[in-house]
Parts: sequence; C-alpha cells; structure tokens
Amino acid sequence: MDFQALNNTTNKRSALLIKNVIASFIIKGWSAVIVLLMVPLTLKMLGVYCNGVWLTISSVLIWLDLMDIGLGNGLRNAVANYIAKGEHEKVRQAVSSTYFMLLIIVIPIVLILYGIIWGFDMYAAIGVNKDMVPNLNTILAVAVSFASATFILKSVGNFYMGLQLPAVNNLIVCLGQTLALILTFAAYIIGIRSLLCVVTINTMAPLLIWAACIPYTYKKRYPQYCPGIKYINTRMAYSLCSTGMQFFVLQICGVILFMTTNIIISKLFSPAEVTPYQVAYRYFHLTFVVFSTICMPFWNATTDAFARNDIDWLRKSDRKLNLLMVGAIIALVVMVFLSDFVYRIWVGTDIIISKDLSVCVAVYMLILILSQRYSYILNGLGVLRIQLIFTTIATASFLPLAWYVCKTYESVTGLVWVMCIVNTPGLIANYWKYHSVINKAK
Repeated sequence: MDFQALNNTTNKRSALLIKNVIASFIIKGWSAVIVLLMVPLTLKMLGVYCNGVWLTISSVLIWLDLMDIGLGNGLRNAVANYIAKGEHEKVRQAVSSTYFMLLIIVIPIVLILYGIIWGFDMYAAIGVNKDMVPNLNTILAVAVSFASATFILKSVGNFYMGLQLPAVNNLIVCLGQTLALILTFAAYIIGIRSLLCVVTINTMAPLLIWAACIPYTYKKRYPQYCPGIKYINTRMAYSLCSTGMQFFVLQICGVILFMTTNIIISKLFSPAEVTPYQVAYRYFHLTFVVFSTICMPFWNATTDAFARNDIDWLRKSDRKLNLLMVGAIIALVVMVFLSDFVYRIWVGTDIIISKDLSVCVAVYMLILILSQRYSYILNGLGVLRIQLIFTTIATASFLPLAWYVCKTYESVTGLVWVMCIVNTPGLIANYWKYHSVINKAK
C-alpha cells in the first residue's frame, strides 16, 4: 500500500471537507436569515389562514420532490465511488442515466397529479375553506408545474455532492431562496398579495436558478461529465434505481413522519393552527440545519474513505461528530429558555406559542439530530437495511397514533410527542448499527 499517497488523499479529503463546512455555514446562515425574513413577510401578505394553506401546500410538494425514487442519492454515491476509483467515464454514464430515468418518471407523475387536482375535491382533501381560497385548484396546478421541472434539473446538486462539494448545492438552493425573497418583497410593495402570487414565486424562483446552473456545470465547469443520449447505460440505470429505491423508501417514510404534520393539523384542527407549529418548528430547526451543514460533507467523504480503506480518517471523524452532538444539546436547551423572547421579536404577539409546544419540538429536533449523526455515515456506506426496517415501522405506527392522539386530546403538542416516540427506536438502531460497522472496520 502507498501510505504517502493515502496520507495525501486523507489530507485533501479533510481539507475539502473543512472548506465545504465553512462555506456551507456562510451559505446556510444566509438561508436562515431568508427564512426568518420570509415568515413575517408571507404572514403580512396572506394572513394566518392563507399562510397556513401555503405551508400545507409546500409540505405536499415535498412528496413530488421525492418521486425520483432515490435516484439523486444513488447518483451522489455513484459519483463519489467512481471518482475514488478513477472511473470517470462511468461518472458521465451515471449522470446521463439519471437524467434519462428522471424524464421517464416525471411525465406520468405530472399527468396523474393534474388528474387528481382537477378530478377530486381538493378543498376537502386538505381541509381548506373555499370562501377563503377560491382558486385552490389553479394554485395547486401552478405549484405542480414549476416543482416538476425543478424535480429534473435539481439533480445537478446531487452531482456536486458526489464530488464532495455540498457547499455548491447549498449555494444553488440559497440563490433560489434569495430570488424568492426578493420577488416576494417586490410583490408586497407593489400590492400583489395573493396566495397564487406567493406560490408562483416560491416554486418558480428555484427553477430559474437550477436552469441557469445546468449549462454552467456541464458545459463550462465539468464538460467531461456532460450528459448525452449516447452515454445512457440501461444497466447502470437499473443499478442506480436499485440503490435509489432503498433511499426512496427512506425518503417516503421520512416525508410521512416529518412533513405530514402540517396536513394533519390543517385537517383535524385548522390551517390557522399550522402557523404556530411551523414558527416553533422553524425556530428549533435552525439547530438541525447547523448540524446538517456540518454532517453533510461527511456523507460522501465517508464513501471516498471506505473506497480507499482509510480507516484512520473514519476514527477521527467519529470523535469530531461526538463533540458536535454535545454542542447541539446545549444549543437546544438555550433556545428553549429564549423561545418566548425570540417569538415576540420575530412574529409579534398575535401568534401564541406555548412553552409546552416549544419543549416538545426541541426534543423532537434533538432526536432527529442524534439519529442523523449516525444515518449520514451509514448512507455514505450504503448501509440502509436497518434504517429501512425501523423507519418503515415508525411510519406504519405514526399515522394511527397521530390520529388517535389528535382526536382524543385535541392537542398539537401531543402530536409532536407522538413524532418523538416513533422516531426513538430508529435512533437506537442507527446508533447500534453505526458502531457495529465502525468497530468491524477497525
């Protein structure tokens, strides 16, 4: 074994990881500012009820975003693995095959969604008052149209993550958010303050940024990986789908566990009740964002390290992540104590958020952070089976438990505690599997 070459690769990997973490912090910091500015802005534009409808619609769009059957995550792992092995032609085939599969997937999905939107009573489906939102079908159709196009183009972000450049993906996302904020503020100043306007801006802005990134990436920056019809490899497409399907199941389960809360609250309580929950969620979610920003580069850096059998780097990374978990716990405790003050400054006194709700959302975020600390590394290694088992169990138990708690206790706080309970076994399983794999590698 060439230990000098391995050491050089280790140093380069660590240096690249640090650069991406620092850059991602700056970018995510600006993204957090955008979220903080966007919440009161859309509240002023729409009011509590229509803002709750927008938050519910945005949750529904997450489902469309995941209909790539995990191809995006399959692509990022494939790119990292092929580059580590020096198989650059296969990288181009993986990129081409991914776009080919995405096109095959998106067309029937869009047709089905249009049929649902115009063929069923969407007001009853998501619990919206027709007098408050008279053009719901048009709003949903616009959202689906722009989100579907983004669905295809955004895989360039997975390509960058496979190159161990997640900061670039974060930058593209941030630019889309920035454009959305600028356009939303302009609409507010002009006096265009409809739900249709907000939905159009927030789904169109990311699409424009992703579309601009495609020619820059594949024509100017990385022409050697530019996708083309002749590079489509059906066998590789099948392999990507096979790996991607495991990620897809995890993503779908994640959506049910994490993103259907808005829909449940809107349906069983009122769209107006979505807003207080979302304010608390977004406040404590900042800790999750910070932790994810640091953890994200470890995903494909781990893929690269295992492909090169660099076990020493993995051990050092383990110690660093343990320190980060301690920091996350301290941050969440401080945020709970400051929550009432922050809410008053951020959204005013019209929205009442109980301390109980703040505490349980903070606990929920802690469980997600601890679980993610292990799952990101397992994802990079392609160790997905145990995650699939426990995430599927959690998903199957969540909906009936959530429905029972909401109906029996009529409490949004109770719903969040259900989310904590069903996710805890998965955290324990990730912890056990992670240490099992790491110890075996040692």
